[in-house]
Amino acid sequence: MKGWRFFLPLALFAAFVGVAGYQLTQPKAEFVESAMIGKPMPAFEMRAASPDRPGLSLADLKDGRPKLLNVWASWCVPCAAEAPQLATLQAQGAPIVGVAIRDRPEDVAAFLARYGNPFERIGADDMSELQLSIGSSGVPETFVVDGQGVIRYQHIGDIRAEHVPLLLGKLREAGA
Repeated sequence: MKGWRFFLPLALFAAFVGVAGYQLTQPKAEFVESAMIGKPMPAFEMRAASPDRPGLSLADLKDGRPKLLNVWASWCVPCAAEAPQLATLQAQGAPIVGVAIRDRPEDVAAFLARYGNPFERIGADDMSELQLSIGSSGVPETFVVDGQGVIRYQHIGDIRAEHVPLLLGKLREAGA
């Protein structure tokens, strides 16, 4: 009877080591994907983040036209790196709206003056409320939202040149 009491902790420890060892051999997930894919955008209304563009609301995403929703910030280095690709997407007819995260209007204006402004509208998400409610875990992230306000695709990280055709394709799919 005493023998099993000695081996039980040893067996539990061996099981723990086995599970931990197995988990260490598995590839890690580098990105946290949104659970909102395929679901409607939550209700929101944001003031303008820039004096030269209107703010953003759910009604703007439910106008029947699919859009790219870019979550970004002036303090984000990868956001500056993706600026040329956003300009390319805009030049190829992609409607883009922006959500500026925890930013000051003067910093947003300086960023847009330096890197360009591909956005039709820019909402100010001062407390990251919309960002968190759509399952965005960082900046930059871009979502394809169909004309009824349903999230169809999430691109995590900065947009690079090789991602432009993919995003244009996802935008077309969202409009079909």
